[in-house]
Formats: sequence, structure tokens, C-alpha cells
Amino acid sequence: MSIYTEQPDHLSRTFFALADPTRRAILTRLAAGEASVSELMAPFQLSQPTISRHLKVLEQAGLIEQGRDAQRRPRRLSAAGLDDVTNWVDDFQKQWMARLGRLDTHLALMNAKET
Repeated sequence: MSIYTEQPDHLSRTFFALADPTRRAILTRLAAGEASVSELMAPFQLSQPTISRHLKVLEQAGLIEQGRDAQRRPRRLSAAGLDDVTNWVDDFQKQWMARLGRLDTHLALMNAKET
């Protein structure tokens, strides 16, 4: 069984998109509301093609979507894009919470035996 695949799954694309600080900053900006490419470029010293490449990665990961407002093509967050990440993290959180619960029980039993 091979772990590596040619086509990354959606979760891998999402983590790849989130791994870059510029893309995370773009997502933070879009959390305040939709914005055009030029508005998203403003805080960065990056060219329009570079910002566009970042936006393409975010769109492929399903984290943002492009709207249409006459000649303007604003970007906005897509909440569904984080569903896979949330589910993946939730599975680990449940597992660790169960382990911590068992540890608490074990420590309580040890403490009860000592007293």
C-alpha cells in the first residue's frame, strides 16, 4: 500500500493552502468581508500574479470562492472548505479526550489506594 498519491486529496490541498502565511493572511482579511484582488494585494508587497496564484491555491482547496459583481470579481470565504479539516481534527480531539479521561480515572484510583 502506497502512502503517496499523485493527486492530493482535499484535506492535503487544504493543509497545503493553510501552510503559507500569506494565504492565511488573505483568509483573515476575507473573514472581514469580500474583497477584490487589488484590495487583497494592498497589505503585501507582492505582484498581482503572485497574489492571483495564492488565490488559485485557496480556491482549489475550497477555502474561498469567486463572486461576480459587474466587472468586479470579489473573493469571499467558503465555510465548507474547512469541513474536512474540522472533521479530521475532531477525530483526534475525541481520541485524546478519551485517553485523558482514562488517565484521570487511573490517577483517581491510584490516589484512592494511597489514602
